[in-house]
Amino acid sequence: MKDQYFYGHGKLLLSGEYFVMDGAMALALPTSVGQSMKVKYRQSYQPTLNWKSFDHTGKVWFESDYEFWHFKPIKSQTSEKQDFVHQVLKAARMQNPHFLRDDVDVFVETKIEFPLEWGLGSSSTFLYNVAQWAYVSPFELMKKTIGGSGYDIACAQALGPIRFQKTDNKPQWESATFNPSFKESLYFIYLGQKQSSEQEVLKYQSTKIEGKQQIVNDLSQLTLEMISAQTLGTFNKIISAHENIISTALNYEKVKTKFFSDFWGEVKSLGAWGGDFVLATSDRSPQETRDYFSSKGFSTLIPFSEIVRADFQAKLRS
Repeated sequence: MKDQYFYGHGKLLLSGEYFVMDGAMALALPTSVGQSMKVKYRQSYQPTLNWKSFDHTGKVWFESDYEFWHFKPIKSQTSEKQDFVHQVLKAARMQNPHFLRDDVDVFVETKIEFPLEWGLGSSSTFLYNVAQWAYVSPFELMKKTIGGSGYDIACAQALGPIRFQKTDNKPQWESATFNPSFKESLYFIYLGQKQSSEQEVLKYQSTKIEGKQQIVNDLSQLTLEMISAQTLGTFNKIISAHENIISTALNYEKVKTKFFSDFWGEVKSLGAWGGDFVLATSDRSPQETRDYFSSKGFSTLIPFSEIVRADFQAKLRS
């Protein structure tokens, strides 16, 4: 059997947040970094699956061997990652009974291109790659394992920014022309507080929210306005309105109020509030902007143009 290679892009959710699960239109951005997966095969009479995962520095951060009957670990460890791989492979086999049935040893190597704690989609890119390998639906695989809206699965395969929306509980997305003239004033700041997407989803789903449909409609409208914004001032007003809606609905403290009350621009939470990345807008120099966030203890600042998909950037320049 021929060696195989798969790749999925990471994600940033710019709007919609929790309410994307209930039909709010969201603006999502595939990142220029993601996760790759290489698969090699070797003839064998007692086939096993060897799994090895490398972090962004090239260091092995997970390794395990699995048998092919139920994908149980040959040497059981107390490891969430080992259990997760086991769960995903079983779910893939349920969708495709022919998956990994040949008399071959299989060697899988995954490589993630960003720090694991960044929350850019280590799980979603993994699920997308396994789904491509097993010839199954990545959305169904996600549904059977970690759950969620599926916007991150759409990002893994997207060519650039997308508008994502669940319609009749099915994922729908299309390209979004989000290349703002003020993109040099947009930055992503890492808060250093990794959030569990699964736990945040469960927490949101168990929260009783008054007027949810109106919130979904309002956030969808703000997403459209965000995509079409022509000036930084307009974009800032949209961000502020979006933050107010989420903060009021879920009783969450706004990130600007909590950490950056004296910042001259706007700051917007992304995805799971309280951790991972936030979006900041600044009409001052990159150095002054960087110095401000560093003074607050946040040293990871990534300009918009450095985190969008590279080939999408090339398309924009052509």
